[in-house]
Amino acid sequence: MPKLRRAVAWSVDFALVVALASALAVLTFHRISALVTDVPELATRGGLDLLTSRGDVLDASEDLGLSLWNKSVLYVEQAFGLLVLTVFLYQWVCLALAGRTVGKALVGLKVTPSRPRRAARRAAVTTAADVAVYAVACVLLVEGQVVLSVLVWAVAVVLFLLNALPVLSPGRRSLADRVAGTAVSGVGLSRPVATPLVRTS
Repeated sequence: MPKLRRAVAWSVDFALVVALASALAVLTFHRISALVTDVPELATRGGLDLLTSRGDVLDASEDLGLSLWNKSVLYVEQAFGLLVLTVFLYQWVCLALAGRTVGKALVGLKVTPSRPRRAARRAAVTTAADVAVYAVACVLLVEGQVVLSVLVWAVAVVLFLLNALPVLSPGRRSLADRVAGTAVSGVGLSRPVATPLVRTS
């Protein structure tokens, strides 16, 4: 069933995205933890802030806290940015070179035509629908923009559905396929052509 095969292919590719996101989450957690557990660095910075605060201890501690928070937010934003960039490059390189991602290769599907420019457009739409817009919503939430984050999250859900639901239609072309001018088809196994033996005398 073509629909099932595409669902399995998407699941495999998305599992790779989740694995990458998990690795980046662990790395980001360790980077943020290092900010708090680096006691000599905290003591030095806290001491300098206190010396330059003219006795305003509350202001000095607030500056230190804001600095730690801003660095933590920056680390989170870097992780999301790296996730989006890596997913785009994965989609683009796989489609441009082989015409298929790992998931599609496992179930015998191929994207045609697989020209670099079409592959880039398809990769951009797929990345936006699966990861990028959600990443923007998460970053806005971390920055305290709750209302805007919810709105972007809603846009992300709509974009995901616009890209996924057309696969269930008879044409089975996703939004990414329509934007890039591509199609997903099964890879047939070609049988060798038998040639008759010619007897020479």
